[in-house]
Amino acid sequence: MTQPLTDPNAIGVIAGAGRFPEMVVSGAKRAGCSVTVVGLRGLADAGLSDCADAFKWSGLARLGQWIRILRARGVQRVILAGYVHKQVMYGRFRLLKLLPDWTSIRLWFFRLRDKRNDAVLGAVADVFAANGINMESCVQYCAEALAPEGHIAGPNPADDLNRDIEFGWRIAKELGRLDIGQAVAVKETEVIAVEAIEGTDRMIERAGQLCKRGGWTLVKVAKPNQDMRFDVPTVGPDTLANLKRNGARALVIEAHKTVIIDREALKTAARKANITIVARIDTTP
Repeated sequence: MTQPLTDPNAIGVIAGAGRFPEMVVSGAKRAGCSVTVVGLRGLADAGLSDCADAFKWSGLARLGQWIRILRARGVQRVILAGYVHKQVMYGRFRLLKLLPDWTSIRLWFFRLRDKRNDAVLGAVADVFAANGINMESCVQYCAEALAPEGHIAGPNPADDLNRDIEFGWRIAKELGRLDIGQAVAVKETEVIAVEAIEGTDRMIERAGQLCKRGGWTLVKVAKPNQDMRFDVPTVGPDTLANLKRNGARALVIEAHKTVIIDREALKTAARKANITIVARIDTTP
């Protein structure tokens, strides 16, 4: 059987929701890459077709189709970018809604040791590799978007906020180590809410409902030994707006391992909302 021609300058992007895929595509184009985007139907922005060299829609559970699209374009490197609402994988009639192909069925039902994010995404990377496509760091073409260390915006942290930061950091890192989630809401050294399958935005809303007086802090971190190919923490102006609506006092992120979408807009929104944003280096032993 004739093997498809390969292009060492080609890269594929599997695009989920949010603005991060556009940042990845734009960065790859600036680096001189030929970019093929596989847009996940119902999640990806159709506008990606305007900046990619090739764009194809595919379903969330159509891993085999992703591979065929990329191989047809000579792609040997791929990046996962954007978020996926994982709870759809557990909805009613999920097989009818998702229409998974055989590659995805074998992975989901027969190959996975568990369904936590690292296990799922690691298995996806293995399937890509078995088909001659290597998954690469999702930030290699937009490293400038990673959070710098230090106080980013809003009021300087007071002593009580620093106590909450230290407390929440340890809890969030343990959640990450267990691959449960990457964020926790805390107030007065008490846990208000933790992130799980629902994602950060829904967890922020839940924290606001549980702490109606506000004044709580969101701590969002990378996992210990974070694999930069996937599940990299991301925040942006939409995160800040959600925090404001739900009474948060501060946002704490991990420096050099958290992607910031539109940093200047985030800083402006934080100043207007009087919300502190701090990025710190992990010193957890």
